[in-house]
Amino acid sequence: MTEIEIGRGKRGRRAYAFDDIAVVPSRRTRDPKEVSIAWQIDAYRFELPFLAAPMDSVVSPATAIRIGELGGLGVLNLEGLWTRYDDPEPLLAEIAELDERTATRRMQEIYAAPVREELIGQRIKEVRDSGVITAAALSPQRTAQFSKAVVDAGVDIFVIRGTTVSAEHVSGAAEPLNLKQFIYELDVPVIVGGCATYTAALHLMRTGAAGVLVGFGGGAAHTTRSTLGIQVPMATAVADVAAARRDYLDESGGRYVHVIADGGVGWSGDLPKAVACGADAVMMGSPLARAEDAPGRGHHWGMEAVHEDVPRGKVMNLGTVGSTEEILLGPSHTPDGSMNFFGALRRAMATTGYSDLKEFQRVEVTVAPSRHDR
Repeated sequence: MTEIEIGRGKRGRRAYAFDDIAVVPSRRTRDPKEVSIAWQIDAYRFELPFLAAPMDSVVSPATAIRIGELGGLGVLNLEGLWTRYDDPEPLLAEIAELDERTATRRMQEIYAAPVREELIGQRIKEVRDSGVITAAALSPQRTAQFSKAVVDAGVDIFVIRGTTVSAEHVSGAAEPLNLKQFIYELDVPVIVGGCATYTAALHLMRTGAAGVLVGFGGGAAHTTRSTLGIQVPMATAVADVAAARRDYLDESGGRYVHVIADGGVGWSGDLPKAVACGADAVMMGSPLARAEDAPGRGHHWGMEAVHEDVPRGKVMNLGTVGSTEEILLGPSHTPDGSMNFFGALRRAMATTGYSDLKEFQRVEVTVAPSRHDR
């Protein structure tokens, strides 16, 4: 790929966000009712190819159950308010009223309470008892400490999610998590990430993960680029990791690792572009934070916002647009792409003539930067 000269001593590759590309129609169209958007990972099948991000503004035990009933997978954050407090509702109400200037400091105080192992089991059991597929997330730093409690509680899918997760973490201060050994010893499928490059993804696939998250997590509420200077635009990141999936499929003799776009899918039009770049499914946060029944009450934040040393996120007031069901399945009452995400995906696939997600990954795309503000 052609590199651009930044200066005499540095060259860089041009990378693209979802806003920079568009899907191209083909010679054929289909009836949207005849399009399948179902997705399966390991033994678990979902009618909607998405995971709700493990963020306190998006997923509570109640919303995880509702998302599961609608055909998706709600991933509960096991280091959030629901595992630190018996009743986090008063704190959620307080966060929704925080002033922007004082929000970070107060959030750090709220999240300073310890994670309680008994609450981990209690919250997972609450979701599991409803009958939906149960998923929960820990950061790499807490995985070894709490993984037994998670598995003992009966989680179906284990998610290890951090800002950036590698298969090789070097530390002189603490014993790093051996992902390959950890995944090998578990009896449940593991999804791990985020990563954003071909090489990092290939190494994560070799650990035995069932899926890899592409991106740096946090999405709309993330400030990693402004605080650390790190970012890889999502269209390029997903396409690079999809290439790693293809090469690992050959290397492993047929083992398929699912690629999940985590970040950048803020509007319904971003969803087909993520699949077109090679994603099998997406992880969404901000779209669901706009739900009237979301725990954040229209406000949105991630764990990066409460880091004790270098906060890399903020509380955002996104407002509300409708129920979780309307945001996922419609009907939509707005033309801006904030509702009926999967109706939009189905129609995009039908308009371009594709009948399932695997086929749609082969659709033609063009570089066409968006020139309008929402």
